[in-house]
Amino acid sequence: MAVESTEKTIYFVSLGCPKNRVDSEVMLGVAKREGYTLVHEPEGADTIVVNTCGFIGEAKKESIDTIFEMAELKKTGELRKLVVSGCLSQRYPDALASDMPEVDHFLGSSDMLKLADVLRGDAERLLVGNPADWVVRAKDPRVLTQSHSSAYVKLAEGCNRTCAFCTIPEFRGKQRSRPAADILREARQLAKQGVVELCLISQDTVAYGRDLPASERTPLAKLVADLADVPGIRWVRVFYLYPETLDEALIDVLANHPNVVKYVDMPLQHAADAMLRRMKRGHGIGRQKRVVERLRTAIPGLTFRTAFIVGHPGETDAEFQELCDFVTWAEFERMGVFRYSDEESAKSFDLGDKVPEKIAAKRARTLMALQRKIARRAQKKLVGTDIDVLVEGASEDHELVLKGRHAGQAPEIDGHVYLSGGDAKPGEIRRVTITQASDYDLVGELHEATLAKGRRRVGLKVLA
Repeated sequence: MAVESTEKTIYFVSLGCPKNRVDSEVMLGVAKREGYTLVHEPEGADTIVVNTCGFIGEAKKESIDTIFEMAELKKTGELRKLVVSGCLSQRYPDALASDMPEVDHFLGSSDMLKLADVLRGDAERLLVGNPADWVVRAKDPRVLTQSHSSAYVKLAEGCNRTCAFCTIPEFRGKQRSRPAADILREARQLAKQGVVELCLISQDTVAYGRDLPASERTPLAKLVADLADVPGIRWVRVFYLYPETLDEALIDVLANHPNVVKYVDMPLQHAADAMLRRMKRGHGIGRQKRVVERLRTAIPGLTFRTAFIVGHPGETDAEFQELCDFVTWAEFERMGVFRYSDEESAKSFDLGDKVPEKIAAKRARTLMALQRKIARRAQKKLVGTDIDVLVEGASEDHELVLKGRHAGQAPEIDGHVYLSGGDAKPGEIRRVTITQASDYDLVGELHEATLAKGRRRVGLKVLA
C-alpha cells in the first residue's frame, strides 16, 4: 500500500526588483519556520507563492501571466494552495480577487509575515494591509536565494519622492528607514552565514535616515563604513543613489574605504532640462553633469551604473538627442534603458503629447546601441589588467568553467568574469588577470592556483 507523503512543500516565484527578492527571502524564511521544504520545480509543490511586481505595464503582464501559469498546476500537479503577494496585489487587491478565483490568498507589499497564517490554514483570502505597516528587521526569518556569498540588505522601505512617472509610493508607502543598529545586526548575521558582499538597497538610498527622529539618525556615510567594517564582509555595494548634491563624507567612503567597492548606481532617468521638469525630478542637466564630474574626479576607477526612460510624454526628437549626447559625454560603464509605461495613477498619465510605442522602442534600441559601444571600450581596457574577483561557482552553461564578478559587476545585472587556469571556491575573492572581453562579460586567468583536474581554459567562443 502506498503511503501518502506528509512533507509540506513550497515553491516561490520572485518577480521584479532586488527589494522584492528580500521580501521573498523573508517569506521563504517564514515557510521554513512553519516546516515547509523549498522545491525547485513548481510541479512538486503543494503551495506556490508568486511575489509580484506592479511597477510598469510589462512587469504587470509578466506577473499576471505567471499567476495563471502556476494556477494551471491545480489541474495537473500537486498544487493545493496558490498565494499571490507583493506590489501587484497591493495596487489592485479587489480587482485581482474578483478576476482570479484560482488564487487562494492575496498578500500586499508589507504582509510578508502574514504568510505564516496562510500556511497554517487559518487566514482570510484577502490579506492586503497598509504598505506603511512593515519594514524588514534583523529578527525576521530569511533564507538567501542568490549566491550565499552575496546578499541584498534593505536600508529603508518606501519613497518620499514625487517623480511624475512613478507609482511606487502608492503601493510601497512613504519612506521608512531602518535603525542603523538593526541593519548592522543583520549584516553580522549574514557574515556568520558566509556572506562576504553586502548590496545596500532601498527606493532612495541617499535619503536614508531623513525620516527618523534627529536623535536616531545615522549619516549614510557612517552606516556604509560601519557595514564595511563588519568582520567577514569584504565588499559593500551601494544602489539607488538619487542625483542630488552628494555628501562629501559619502564620496570619501566610496573613494577610500578598502571594503567599499568603487561602484555607484544612480538612475538619472533623462538628460534634457525640459524632460526632467516634466518628470518632476527636482533638478536639471547642470546638476547631473556636476554630480558625474565630481564622482569621476573623486573616485578613480569608478564604475558608474545609471538608467534612463525614453518615450515619456512630451519627449521630442531634440530632447532624445540631448540624452544621447549626454550618454556619449558621460561614458557610463553600465546603463539600463526603459520605455515609458503609462500608469493610470502616475502624474505623467495626464500629460499630453504621448510618444507612440514604435518611436519609444526605436529610441530604446538606439540608446542601447550607443551604450554597447561605450561598454565595449570600457571592457577592452581591462584586458591585461589584474583585478579581484568574487568567485560564485560553476557556470550554468559550462560546468567545467568557474564564474565570478569583479567589483564593477553587480549581481545579476552586470555580467560575469569566467575563470580559467585554476580552481577556486565560491565566496573566495581571488586575483585574476583579464585575458579577453566581450560587451558585458570577461575571461580571466586565476593567480596562484594549480590547474585543477577537469578545469579547462576558456575563450569567448566557449561562452557564446
